Amino acid sequence: MASSCPSSAFDSATHSSPSPPKPAVAIASDSTSSNRSPLNSYSPFPRVKSCDVYLGFCGRRAPLLRFVKWLRAELEMQGLRCFAVDRRRCRDAHAHSVAKVAMDAAAVGVVLVTRKSFSNPYVVEEMRWFLERKNLVPVFFGLSQGDCTARDVIERKGELWERFGGRLWNAYGGIEEDWKQVVDGVSRSAVMLEVNPGNFRDRIFDAVLLLGTQLGRRSMVEKVQRWREMAVEELPFPRNINFVGRKSELAKLEMMLFGDFEGNPEEYIEIRTRDTHRRDTVMAKNSTSSSGTQKGRIAKKNVEIKAKGKEPVVWKESEEEIEMQGTWSSELPVRHRRTRNAMSMSYRRGVACICGDSGIGKTELLLEFAYKFSQSYKRVLWVGGESRYLRQNYLKLLPLLGVDVAIGTEMFSRRNGPRSFKELEADAIGKVRRELMRDIPFLLVIDNLESEKDWWDGSSIMELLPRFGGETHIIISSRLPRVLNIMPLRLSYLSAAEAMILMKGRVTELPTEDANALRIIEEKLGRLPLGLALVRAIVSELPIGPLKLLDMINQVPYRELKFSRKEDLVMKQNPALVQLLDVCFSILDNAQKPSKLATKMVGVSNWFAPSAIPISMLAIAASAKHCRTRFFKRCFHFLSCTARELNVNISEAEASSTLVRFSVARESTRMGHISFHSIIKIYARERDDNNSAISIIKAIEKEGNLQEHADHIWSACFLLFKFGIDPGVIDLPERDLLSFIRRFALPLASLTFTNFSLCNAALELLRVSTEALEALEESFLSKATTAQHKTKCPKNPRSRSSIESDPLIYLDLASLRAILLETRAKLMLQGGQYDIGEQLCRTAVGIKEVIYGCEHPQTQATRETMERLVWFQSKF
Repeated sequence: MASSCPSSAFDSATHSSPSPPKPAVAIASDSTSSNRSPLNSYSPFPRVKSCDVYLGFCGRRAPLLRFVKWLRAELEMQGLRCFAVDRRRCRDAHAHSVAKVAMDAAAVGVVLVTRKSFSNPYVVEEMRWFLERKNLVPVFFGLSQGDCTARDVIERKGELWERFGGRLWNAYGGIEEDWKQVVDGVSRSAVMLEVNPGNFRDRIFDAVLLLGTQLGRRSMVEKVQRWREMAVEELPFPRNINFVGRKSELAKLEMMLFGDFEGNPEEYIEIRTRDTHRRDTVMAKNSTSSSGTQKGRIAKKNVEIKAKGKEPVVWKESEEEIEMQGTWSSELPVRHRRTRNAMSMSYRRGVACICGDSGIGKTELLLEFAYKFSQSYKRVLWVGGESRYLRQNYLKLLPLLGVDVAIGTEMFSRRNGPRSFKELEADAIGKVRRELMRDIPFLLVIDNLESEKDWWDGSSIMELLPRFGGETHIIISSRLPRVLNIMPLRLSYLSAAEAMILMKGRVTELPTEDANALRIIEEKLGRLPLGLALVRAIVSELPIGPLKLLDMINQVPYRELKFSRKEDLVMKQNPALVQLLDVCFSILDNAQKPSKLATKMVGVSNWFAPSAIPISMLAIAASAKHCRTRFFKRCFHFLSCTARELNVNISEAEASSTLVRFSVARESTRMGHISFHSIIKIYARERDDNNSAISIIKAIEKEGNLQEHADHIWSACFLLFKFGIDPGVIDLPERDLLSFIRRFALPLASLTFTNFSLCNAALELLRVSTEALEALEESFLSKATTAQHKTKCPKNPRSRSSIESDPLIYLDLASLRAILLETRAKLMLQGGQYDIGEQLCRTAVGIKEVIYGCEHPQTQATRETMERLVWFQSKF
């Protein structure tokens, strides 16, 4: 493995803190005929003798090193022993000897063929060696197999070899015919893996699949197939075909994450050599002679370093913030200012923050970047940044990364003591971080981050993120002005030309009156991309021209907005956007008479989780009672004459399709799901009242699935129970409440704790569910007490308590309460809180003794759990 050869150039080039340079040893010859017998018994590197894959390459360009590191890490993840080295960078004879041992022992030789490979004697030797053994797998990096013809290279045929062609066989140091045989042998190879920046992921998978097949590793083939299947739905939305502008922002984002691939690789990978070390030492000695001379030399050296793009950036990282410190000079020449500005944004740490108002297009920019550069990453990991769901969404990455975090019977850490809930959650988060800190590149996208602090326990988001500077890149979008103290990429509004293109849609030419109307609408909306997209949808889908649309917007009565939340600021400051939404929804209502299913679906979408919503579940929720305010009834009086009317009921598929076509909803990559923008949900909340919140309970009870709809079940729990300072919005009848807790709340808590180690969330859900049952039980008992005092009308059904009228409800309530208490006690057993678990278990035992009796199996099982808690409490 490459780690077994600390002196290899690849290791020294890819580690942030290389080892001190060793004295160089002159090598007279590096041919394959040099001493082999001593190498076979080379004892310090026994693992090199059993190498599975030898990975040879030459060059220091950032894309090449990124590909090599990714391929090596991927092969090692599959259980193959891989040795990766650039032999030209080997520092001494010791490193060359180890590389030759690996070549001799490797079952397969993978050689990256670049434009400069044919002038590198080590690469030519590696290709000849593995060609003779018939186990060469050439990977053509930046060129095709057809370009590797010896005559074309020598005679400099074509644009490719005008610069790199010529008598390259002279550099080989051997015979011209041997060099030609190697080049032609590579050109006739049955394996053809051609790599370019647009197919990194596919070629990595192809290489792993090919090597797994050749080495007889069936598991590798199956894993690659699963990864490719999972990559189909890695992004939440399809690519936006109407994406307009943002070329500058995309270029800046690319620079912030990748750096300049076409530039000098010395800007991105800094290696300290023996000569530079000696030069620095001499400068340090001479600097003591004169302080003025020292300052002059240091200033001159700093200017030279900055001009080469090597300005060092000092990072100070803590658990809560990151600070960047540099010594950028404003006196740089004009020709270097562009590079300086680009590097001041990038920091070469693989993290970027995008900030802007709601509806400005942050998600669209992230989506476009993810689709454009998806091949540069093994997988795009999209995480919703809403406060209540952030940690849960982050830990859902575990199965996507192939990590099993299920909590089993092991309840103790390495120190042979109980693991606390904080340690359990930290262990699960650590598993995600470790996977993201490998040499395998991932793109972690946190969209719409609401707060830097976790909603559940107030911890910083830095506890979730992997260490910056690795192969994994991180992009965060937020409405916050600054995130993690990182200089953000702030999005501005579209230009006038871009706004006009976005509003026109498929229309190429417009009359002067319509063009002027679009400009007026653009000014009214403040060039907000979300509003411009709504304008495009109305103009494209309906026989309504821009001038008519402007008249409709002006006819909507103005109203004073009373939005209170921070995210409602855009709506409050942009009344024209609200008027446009009024027009759009009035058109939808009149186009779908009498059912108006589409607008009802939007009305109930506010109560679901921020993730994509199943269309069938949304339609069920929309079928509940739908309330409308008097204001909208007045709006319909003005706008009813302008909309298409269909006097038949439409299906849920047609309703969802209409919402997508009108840009009110967005289609999801998950089949049968749609998503809504936060501004649309805010508008829906103002349009409807809390009476429609109960519709989500009805939808979940009918089609809810714990594995597929966990986020929406959580949303229903937030509405039903009191979490923190949030009041409960929904009041359910006794039977419905018991059914919901038994079918959804209790299994959701168990799933959250076991599969994702979200201990605080699971315990809090069990606690509020227990409190809801206790409040219901108190209500039962108070009604029973009141009924006993009403002796004047004993036969009046209204004077009878709920216990007397239906004793099975009270029995079910008590039984469910005991189950919740016992479940909480078992979780306390795994979290080391034995005293609290014992109290909960004693209460559960008392309830079950009353219901089932002392000798019942359920009572005995709960008593055994209590005895375990008592035993652990005495032991620890």
